[in-house]
Amino acid sequence: MRRLLKAFKTEIAPTLEQANRIIRSIGICRFLYNQYIAYNKKLYRMYQRGLLDSHQKHFVSANDFDKYVNHKLKQELSWISECGAKARKKALVNAEAAFKEFFKGQAGFPRFKKKSRQDVKLYFPRNNKGDWKIWRHKLMIPTLKQVKLKEYGYLPVGVAVISGTVSYQAGRFYVSVVADVEETSRYNNDWAASCHPQSEGIGIDLGIKNLAIVSNGQTFKNINKSSKVRRLEKRLRRMQRQLSRKYELKKKKGGAPAIASANIDKQKLKVQKLHQRIKQIREDHENKTIHEIVKQKPSFVTVEDLNIKGMMKNKHLAKSVAAERFYSFLSKLKCKAEIIGIELRVVDRFYPSSKTCHACGYIHKGLKLQDRMYVCPKCGYMIDRDLNASLNLRDAKEYQTA
Repeated sequence: MRRLLKAFKTEIAPTLEQANRIIRSIGICRFLYNQYIAYNKKLYRMYQRGLLDSHQKHFVSANDFDKYVNHKLKQELSWISECGAKARKKALVNAEAAFKEFFKGQAGFPRFKKKSRQDVKLYFPRNNKGDWKIWRHKLMIPTLKQVKLKEYGYLPVGVAVISGTVSYQAGRFYVSVVADVEETSRYNNDWAASCHPQSEGIGIDLGIKNLAIVSNGQTFKNINKSSKVRRLEKRLRRMQRQLSRKYELKKKKGGAPAIASANIDKQKLKVQKLHQRIKQIREDHENKTIHEIVKQKPSFVTVEDLNIKGMMKNKHLAKSVAAERFYSFLSKLKCKAEIIGIELRVVDRFYPSSKTCHACGYIHKGLKLQDRMYVCPKCGYMIDRDLNASLNLRDAKEYQTA
């Protein structure tokens, strides 16, 4: 029987002592991450100015910097020892990966992580038999011992956990574990979908008016246009204005605007909670959309290779494009299709799926963005613009397999 590595994420309820240790450890990992970035940034600038030749070392690896931390920096700053060695090493490995992506031209130059907008997670591998043992209502996290779960029965009980991470976001603590489960396990929700008989292929057209229009007639709405998200966004704008006024008031009183106060920290937390709430609603909607698509077990799914970076340059559409999370949607769809065994086809971004008539194949070059109905000037065929695009994507002959 085939085995799979599956990730599970849920919220935890640590004690006050455990919560303080998590926050301190995350702060130490962020500090070391920034120290590594600063050190290599200095070497890179020296290399650019010609102060270092090609034979001199102008990049320090994570292993070498970890030795520097253990043998020197930890002696000068004793509080670094409060964080586990594996978690510290993982933070440096992530920083090294960011530099390697920059050198390959896959990403921009690595940036420092801010405390207010950090994405640092504590990594703990399974070294001992008791590490990451999961019960129904709690789990054993290395160095933190037993931690209570807020959601009982979600994490897989009695399976082998490879590793896990602990994170802190908007005043809440989360744990994510990677477990080794059997393909037919009840913890693998994709197994039931993979047993369904195959149906014919489908094409999916992603848009701003609706998130996804499927060639079989299904339409998945844009959750950002719902009253629930609009109310939360309106409240978020109000909270952000209040936060800005607190900074301005502190500046007028002669205080340093960059130094936060207790009231500013409270307001920041309110803003962060609203950001996270909106993000979770969007993630939930896209997860449900992908589940509805793949549970039909189509023989193939065809999507368009969207130029998301180019779309973001349009100041009139940038906010709407970012809120739709196209990249996240396509990444999850690719992962889910690979697990279930669905062929994912990607059509070239220059393929005129919206302008091509599905009935006769005529390309309507005069079609404008505001034209929501497609009317073929040649044969008179009339259909919804997005549905026409999804049908053309389904029947596309030239494509690449993702």
